[in-house]
Amino acid sequence: MTPALPPAIFLMGPTASGKTACAVALIEAGLPVELISVDSALVFRDMDIGTAKPDAATLAHAPHHLIDIIDPTEAYSAAQFRSDALRLMGDITARGKIPVLVGGTMLYFNTLQHGIHDLPQADPLLRQQLEAEAAAIGWPAMHARLAQLDPITAARLQPNDSQRVGRALEICQLSGKSMSALLAESTIEPLPYAISKFALVPSDRAVLHARIAERFDQMLKQGLLDEVRALRQKYPLHPDLPSMRCVGYRQSWEYLDGRINVTELREKGIAATRQLAKRQMTWQRSMEDRIEINCLSTDLQTQITRQVARICA
Repeated sequence: MTPALPPAIFLMGPTASGKTACAVALIEAGLPVELISVDSALVFRDMDIGTAKPDAATLAHAPHHLIDIIDPTEAYSAAQFRSDALRLMGDITARGKIPVLVGGTMLYFNTLQHGIHDLPQADPLLRQQLEAEAAAIGWPAMHARLAQLDPITAARLQPNDSQRVGRALEICQLSGKSMSALLAESTIEPLPYAISKFALVPSDRAVLHARIAERFDQMLKQGLLDEVRALRQKYPLHPDLPSMRCVGYRQSWEYLDGRINVTELREKGIAATRQLAKRQMTWQRSMEDRIEINCLSTDLQTQITRQVARICA
């Protein structure tokens, strides 16, 4: 008889859907769970306001693994996340608790569940060459080149997504094959857990948009621009780093460089956050076996706590 897989919980949702409050409610309910952050922005130290990072008091009360683990000058891949998350999940399970993975970086959730594709390792020298070419002709032109080599991958990437366009071109040159072809050939290494997936979705997208605007305004009032100024003074940053491409930070950088005014900062920041939420919800809908819960419900935290309590029982 095949032994039952240990349980794990995915708590997913778009930005401003109330994921953190739900996660904290699980701890307050005394459930035997530990929280693992699934957020590509919360990994960065000193990036607190623009990432809506839980404050120190919240993290002391409801600790999250994988928050504040690297400097803004560093990169953190989906492969690194999977390795770290699997190690933490094993430790949590060994302690007799259930790992709750909470966040909105859907690439991380997908990579964790389905494994790492067999792609060539990064080549720093080739990447420097590609970045030099991009500096000369621009990333949209590099994206057009990718569209000729790998139209499938190019179709899902934004022309200015330097990290992913560069990586796809790098893979083409290193392997002689397109990234999409290699992904199709790869074997899948499934996650060794019985996963329960809870997807927070808004019953009225306009209400979520209003929340996004309100939260971005609050970030500006809390000192987002001062935070970015301090980051630029403390670290040797440039705008193409993954940390500075995060929503809010990218627009703040443009403002501090004098390329947009404060009205444009607000408008572009809110629009970018709405686009992020749209992508998160699109990817969420593609995930099988998810349980959708209206994130605008007045008893959202109670619903989530009740569902998780059943799994813990």
